[in-house]
Amino acid sequence: MQRRQFLLTLGAGLAPLAAFAQASGVRITLPSPGSAGSVWRPLIDRYKLNTDPALKLDWVTADPGKMQVQLSAGSLDVGVFGAVGLATLANRGSDIVLFGPALNNHGRWLVRGDSGLRAPKELVGKRIATTAETSETYQQARIAASLIGIDLKKDVKVIHGSPTANLALFERGDVDAIITLEPTATRLVARGAREIARVADIWKQATGQQEDPILVGLAASRSWYESNTATAAKLGALFQRVSGSLRQNPAQLREIAPEIGFKADEARAIELLPSRLAPAYATRWDASVFATIDKQIEVAVKLGVLDRAPARKIYVQA
Repeated sequence: MQRRQFLLTLGAGLAPLAAFAQASGVRITLPSPGSAGSVWRPLIDRYKLNTDPALKLDWVTADPGKMQVQLSAGSLDVGVFGAVGLATLANRGSDIVLFGPALNNHGRWLVRGDSGLRAPKELVGKRIATTAETSETYQQARIAASLIGIDLKKDVKVIHGSPTANLALFERGDVDAIITLEPTATRLVARGAREIARVADIWKQATGQQEDPILVGLAASRSWYESNTATAAKLGALFQRVSGSLRQNPAQLREIAPEIGFKADEARAIELLPSRLAPAYATRWDASVFATIDKQIEVAVKLGVLDRAPARKIYVQA
């Protein structure tokens, strides 16, 4: 009798907690201002792109370096991951999977405006600044470069650092080039830097694929995904709707520029946003994307970035 009473009491106590968890909505990563992902929340809110009243988004500040822990611990339901980083975690036992589109690769190779360098191959033997060696930005740049005969580990002196440190090195002329993401690249171009390549174009040139390759997709633990497949499908559709809206009307990026960290005196950069940033937003989650993910992992294994390909696919069709 005492055990039965205890279970009834426990159940009564857990019910409000379950109701609260359901009411709080999907806890989804909130990208920092100045990143390409920072457009998602203002676009969804301003243009009422979430048309499903049952899909409630609870935006959570998530540290990329701790996102796996947050997803595994349940303090975050949905984050973003790239193929190489997630494959690395999968080989260590992680159950996180990709289930929807987020961002295409928008990495750019930039040199100073007065530089005589015109193409990535001319940077052999030179110095390049970029993000951490484990970052998806660098790993995918390395993969793409390898397909056109450039080994960033051997042929180029790569300096890995924080975005702020890299910008300082670049603008002082301490490095010959920088590999960086949008919208930082647009800011630099607006200040006189010259773009010599896009990582996506290098990839397409080498593989013959027509679409820009994925950089990161929506990610969740497999257990969350399997318990919330309908919600995951709605999220994937919402992000496709956001990306489609930007492709149809990229001028929206100018309208939300202050909300993603641009200041009024950055008029030239703001003017460039629609033409440069819109292609970063992924509209597809299909066999062509899966083929790209598989190819990224295959090349990463050949380069030694990955010890092996994961035992099972790191993506699912929501």
